[in-house]
Amino acid sequence: MVDESQIELNISPEKVCYILLKAREFDVKVEPDDPDPGSNPADSGEEEILKDYPEDATAAELKAAIDDLNDDEVVDLIALTWVGRGDFGKDGWPEARMLARERHRRHSADYLMGIPLLSDYLEEGLSTLGYSCADYESDLL
Repeated sequence: MVDESQIELNISPEKVCYILLKAREFDVKVEPDDPDPGSNPADSGEEEILKDYPEDATAAELKAAIDDLNDDEVVDLIALTWVGRGDFGKDGWPEARMLARERHRRHSADYLMGIPLLSDYLEEGLSTLGYSCADYESDLL
């Protein structure tokens, strides 16, 4: 179903939703209090999944997903983040995109991953522009 109020994106909403889910996994990671727990995760209530151990691939998966985007897709991802953060509204999309293009450099993954609440901003940015991850969640999980 096409929503007439949607803004056309250079990145597919499905890719944004995948990155959003990876960012959500990344955002909840905390420093481990025991660097080598060596126990069965079921014994500790599965809390190890929230700990940021060196062998955890969450950050690498998020970085790879962003690094695999072409320049136009990265620009839109940055602009979506700014819209979701409230820096721009729907009417300011062209300006957000232009500014993101001016500021986009090769370190965009590091920039985006350094933004607290990235997943929330992406979700809100998509919503503001007329999109939702609801159609993609079952495919991405």
